Amino acid sequence: MNELQLLGPRAYGEPLGSAVLKAIAEDFQVDEVLDIPLSGDGEHLWIWVEKRGLNTEEAARRIAKAAGVSLRTVSYAGLKDRQALTRQWFSVQLPGKADPDLSAAENDTLRILKTSRHKRKLQRGAHSANGFTLRLTQFAGDKAAIEARLQLIAKQGIPNYFGAQRFGHDGGNVVDARAWAARKALPEQRNVRSRLLSTARSFLFNQVLAARVADGTWQQARVGDLLAFTDSRSFFAAGEAECSDPRLAILDLHPTGPQWGEGDSPAMGAVHELEQAIAAREVELRDWLVNAGMSHERRILRLPIAGLTWHYPSPDILQLEFVLPAGCFATVLVRELVDLVPVGQTDSPCVF
Repeated sequence: MNELQLLGPRAYGEPLGSAVLKAIAEDFQVDEVLDIPLSGDGEHLWIWVEKRGLNTEEAARRIAKAAGVSLRTVSYAGLKDRQALTRQWFSVQLPGKADPDLSAAENDTLRILKTSRHKRKLQRGAHSANGFTLRLTQFAGDKAAIEARLQLIAKQGIPNYFGAQRFGHDGGNVVDARAWAARKALPEQRNVRSRLLSTARSFLFNQVLAARVADGTWQQARVGDLLAFTDSRSFFAAGEAECSDPRLAILDLHPTGPQWGEGDSPAMGAVHELEQAIAAREVELRDWLVNAGMSHERRILRLPIAGLTWHYPSPDILQLEFVLPAGCFATVLVRELVDLVPVGQTDSPCVF
């Protein structure tokens, strides 16, 4: 499957150039934003970790081994990229135990930056946002046009697609999810089951968002829409009055799309009809999600880009800095600017 099938149309037109992302880990930096004041005491040791070329699950295994505890006592808020320089929190439950020596977990791929005690463990999804510093190297393009588009993105946001990496190489996770859905069965392995269910929900959401981008309504509230604030999981129905709410214009309030599960979509009117029509094209995936016991949730269609800044450290490097809510994809912003090409190849664009 290609990028257009997995995501959908770009909001701002064709790419304005080409570049390489992740030539080295430092080109893709992520800092977890966690707004939780740590108490300084308690049975949970919280650990602020910097890692490069290492995925989150492997980092958790190394921390557990160094601490001499079971992996199930190690928690983290979210998964971070392997091919990146990332800083994120972990917690380890140590009831009645002193702080362990974690130096055995450290090497050139993992460094422990600080630790603190807290009364509770770190929960999945506890982080409020992620801060990004992206360096697009081997950049070739129209800098004046890039400037204008970034100004527009800062003002209007971007479509909140799930990034192509959610779907695996060439969309392989979607293929696997469809195969399981056709069999009306679920993988026995918990991590595989979770990954494929997430893939199916994300794919269906992207199809709804793609339709809204295509008809120009992804930024607009329509009667029958379900609206949500940027950092809220709750939503409310839009009538005529809500469609002119001034908070829509300042990117605080947004229309939402479905993350399929049990229960019918509470959207109404033409919005409901669109969502049902798209789900009907993938009826096996929809029914698979329902039968798996997933709950129907909503995700904002429009993604505001907080603190967006950019500059050129050298003529062929475009550096972007910004903050996104947890669960949103930095590569979707890059997609609105340039085509990404593989490392070492500057003459053939690749899907990302």
